[in-house]
Amino acid sequence: MTSYQGNIRKMSVSTDVDNLAQYQLPVGEERLNMNELIGQQISMQHTGKIHCVHCAAVTKKSFNQGYCYRCLMKLAQCDTCIIKPELCHYDAGTCREPAWGEANCLSDHFVYLANTGTIKVGITRHVTDGVSSRWLDQGATQAIAIMRVQNRLTSGLVETAFKSFIADKTNWRTMLKSQPEQADLQALKESLLEQVEGDLDEIIEEYGFQAIDITDTPAIDIHYPVQQYPEKVKSINLDKEGEFSGTLLGIKGQYLMLDGDRVINMRKYSGYELSIQTEQ
Repeated sequence: MTSYQGNIRKMSVSTDVDNLAQYQLPVGEERLNMNELIGQQISMQHTGKIHCVHCAAVTKKSFNQGYCYRCLMKLAQCDTCIIKPELCHYDAGTCREPAWGEANCLSDHFVYLANTGTIKVGITRHVTDGVSSRWLDQGATQAIAIMRVQNRLTSGLVETAFKSFIADKTNWRTMLKSQPEQADLQALKESLLEQVEGDLDEIIEEYGFQAIDITDTPAIDIHYPVQQYPEKVKSINLDKEGEFSGTLLGIKGQYLMLDGDRVINMRKYSGYELSIQTEQ
C-alpha cells in the first residue's frame, strides 16, 4: 500500500490522442494518477481539517466547493454572476475585483452543446485542441462549440436565449449511470440557431457584429476510464461518513465510481485534508 496525505483540489483532467480522459488528483504537493488506480482498492479518510482553496485559512465549513466564508463574500470568482453570466456587472463598475474581471470575463467565451446523458447548452472560456476541460468536468461524451463570443456577459445573454429551447443543467445521476446514446449535435446546433436567430440579432444590434462568431468546428466524442457503471447511484458524503474504501471502477466528470454503486464528487471536497491509501 502507498499512503498520501494533504489538502486535495478538484481533479485535473486532460485527454489523450484517443480523447480518453486522463485524471490526476492533487493531494498536497503530490499528483495521483487516478487512471492507473482503476480496478484497484483505494481508501480515503477525512482528517477533519479544511483549508480555503484561495487563502489557505482554516475553515470549519467549505463554501462553493472549497472557499472560506470570507473569500466567498469578497472574491469575484464567487459572485452570483459566475453562475449566471448574464448578470455580469463589470460595466456597471461594481465588480468585486476589476483586474480579475478583466482577465477572466472580458475575454472570448464559447457557447456549446454537450451530451451529458441529456443534451445541454453551456459556456466555457477555453477550448484547447478541440476539447474544453469544462466538458470533461461535466462528464460529456459528446460536445460541439456553437459560437465564440466577445465576453462573459455576451455568453450569458446567448445562453439565456438557448435556454428557452434546451436545458442548461447536467443531471449528474443520469450522467453517471451509463454511456448515453449518440446524438447528432451538428443538426441540433443548426436547428437551435434558427430558433434563436431573433435573439442573436438583438444582441448583435446592441453589441456589434464582433459580439458573436458562429464556429464551424465539428462535434467531438469523449471517452472515460470506466470499467463498470453504477446501476443505482449512492452518493458518499465525507462530512457525514468521514471515510470510505472500495474498488475504483471508473471516473467520469469529477466523480469516482466504486463498487456497491457508490460515487463521490471529489470537487465538492476541494480544500479537505485527506489521508489516502492505494495499492500502488
